[in-house]
Amino acid sequence: MEALILLLVILVFGFYSFPLYSYFAFIGVYSLVFCDVGFIFWTVYLIAAFVLLIQSFRIKFITSKIVNFINKNGLLPKISATEEAALQAGTNWVEANFFKAQVNFKEIQAEKVTLLTAEEQAFLDNEVNELCEMTTDWEIFQDRDFRPDVWQFIKDKKFFGMIIPKEYGGLGFSATAHSKVIEKLVSRSQVLAITIMVPNSLGPAELILKHGTQAQKDKYLSDLALGIQVPCFGLTEPNAGSDATSITSNGVVFKDKKGKLKIRLNFEKRYITLGNIATLIGLAFVLKDPEHLLGEEEDLGITFAVIDAKTKGIDNSKRHDPLGIPFVNSPLYGKDVVINLENIIGENKGIGKGWQMLVESLSIGRGISLPSVSLGGSKLALNVVASYSQLREQFGLSINHFEGVEEKIAKIAAFTYMLNASRNYTLDAIDNGAKPGVINSIMKYHATEKFRTVVNDAMDVLGGSAIIRGENNLLAHAYFAIPISITVEGANILTRNLMQFGQGLIKSHPYIYTQINALKNNNVQSFDRAFFAHIGLVFNAFSKSLAYYVTRGQINCQKGHFQRYKQKLTWVSSEFTLLTNVALGILGPSLKKRENISARFGDILSNCYLITATLREFENNPNEKDEDLVDYICNYCFNEIQIAREEIISNIGYLGFLLPIVKINPFSTKAKDSLNAKIVKTLEENDYLKQMTSSLFISSNKEDRLAKIQEAVKLNKEAQNSFKILKEAIKNGTIQKDNSENMINELLEKNLLSKDEIEKMLEAHALKQEVISVDSFDANVYKVQR
Repeated sequence: MEALILLLVILVFGFYSFPLYSYFAFIGVYSLVFCDVGFIFWTVYLIAAFVLLIQSFRIKFITSKIVNFINKNGLLPKISATEEAALQAGTNWVEANFFKAQVNFKEIQAEKVTLLTAEEQAFLDNEVNELCEMTTDWEIFQDRDFRPDVWQFIKDKKFFGMIIPKEYGGLGFSATAHSKVIEKLVSRSQVLAITIMVPNSLGPAELILKHGTQAQKDKYLSDLALGIQVPCFGLTEPNAGSDATSITSNGVVFKDKKGKLKIRLNFEKRYITLGNIATLIGLAFVLKDPEHLLGEEEDLGITFAVIDAKTKGIDNSKRHDPLGIPFVNSPLYGKDVVINLENIIGENKGIGKGWQMLVESLSIGRGISLPSVSLGGSKLALNVVASYSQLREQFGLSINHFEGVEEKIAKIAAFTYMLNASRNYTLDAIDNGAKPGVINSIMKYHATEKFRTVVNDAMDVLGGSAIIRGENNLLAHAYFAIPISITVEGANILTRNLMQFGQGLIKSHPYIYTQINALKNNNVQSFDRAFFAHIGLVFNAFSKSLAYYVTRGQINCQKGHFQRYKQKLTWVSSEFTLLTNVALGILGPSLKKRENISARFGDILSNCYLITATLREFENNPNEKDEDLVDYICNYCFNEIQIAREEIISNIGYLGFLLPIVKINPFSTKAKDSLNAKIVKTLEENDYLKQMTSSLFISSNKEDRLAKIQEAVKLNKEAQNSFKILKEAIKNGTIQKDNSENMINELLEKNLLSKDEIEKMLEAHALKQEVISVDSFDANVYKVQR
């Protein structure tokens, strides 16, 4: 009994992260009072206390031997210069807590919410709406371009200058405003959104703003903001996609006839958005100095420069066709292109700094632009599917009453809420000064993958009307375009398998990076402190995991809404920390090479973030009608975590015996089918659907397809009771089955409905039939259209 009590108290100490000396103090007092121990025990006890508590002794007898063992067996993970740059770029944020067996809900809730300024809101309500009214997605696809007046409006209203500060003539918008502009534009046309997204993402403006000289800022930023210069950024090459460090485009330093230092460039780039129409090219290349004109180094590393597109030797005359989506995307070629050193971003200080610039700037595309596109597209899909499924009938029922359809619609709604929540949380952090590189990778992956699921499910629900292209099909082009989002800014396979956890483990873990640097610099004292703090963390995670496993997290006190999910998230965090460190102990540096294991750890980490963002969103905007969506999301994410947990344990041989233990006590299972029906029922309320899909552009033109869908749903609801009377009349034989118009008119003849009611029914029926119709074309027209 005494031994059991001693063990329990030690676990309590571990649970609360008591310092090491407290363990020795308790064990000593407890043994003296309650245990009959002799000389041998006290001798071992005192030796252990001296060795473990006094750092000089600990280093001499323990730490130095561990360091020698690591060095001898090559167990030190190698971090390349490119990885080091990625680790140094950005900041740790909320994800770091998941590596510490904790979740700080007070800190999460304290993240300041970014509100749009009056100017930003006015831009959304006016300029963005006006741009959307000027053109349609179908028109853009038929013309394969914007009309000249649309291009001019984009430039005149500074759509290309959202991230450029006002002092340089830009709009100086927050990340949140930037996102909401893209979100609304994509609901009108993905081509509009992509065209405006890219100059405000990774490109000359972003790079000059952060790394350019004052002279470069003065020279370029105003022209970029006003659209006088149209930018593109040349990074990707035939053999350098996600691995941007493998670029072969090169620049060689030389002296011209007048003795001035210049650079001769040769390059081949592809997939460059706006490349064909760009007037200012941002270019990534490897700079070499074979004649040592700049110093002793010959290979100066990846460097970025800005170049006039009309410079001799540049060819940007060709176009790519990305799955038929007509945004400007091009290859770029350069043969013996001569530029000045002043073209290098940052001039001399920017030489060789291209990779650092890149990893710092990628957060815009990963954390803002692509999630905004996915969210806007998901809101459009939700609105269309939830509306259409109320209007379309099969077997005498609206199709949203079928369980299979309910399942799809509920998932679309839940993913849309989750994308909105995670987008908001991420943007608040960015606007508050954080540079969350790991979270941005999570956002890029999950936003695009969840959007892929949303679009596929929406296509399934819409059925035949989804596969016939034309003005009436609002989702076909999003379906075509989704692989583009999946591919750009780092292919999703690599993002999941290498970046989320692979980067997060070293960057966000509280001790690993410190230990690696200490070993690298032969700093035994620093390694000693980090190593034993790491051991303490593992024991803390073990104690918490055990306690939470036995109690299913119920002992963890939480406040506010959804306390049960907060308890579970804390439990998951503890097990994630423990499992991460156990896997690291078993696999060592090879964990980095076990991509599928890394991907599953990434799944746990990312789903923890999605749950966190969802709970925060509800706390910030509590709405009883959203509770079902939060239930769905949390059950979905915890189930995904459970699957990843089991697959990790199954694939690390030494841990296989734990599989039955984790299976009998899962974090969660998927939400019940009954929840799907509740969500779909709530979506039938016009005001709620409008709230869920806020920021969509809905034209004031009543002939616009999306506007018609909204009106059709409204009229159908107004005539709902009349349609019920018609169905009852058919059922009881009062009216014989005929075409809809005849049956409706017969209701009037038999005085079952008034004339006004009949007129509303006819109007509702006519518009409903129009909405569920699909496009058809004269054969000659079809042959020439795009």
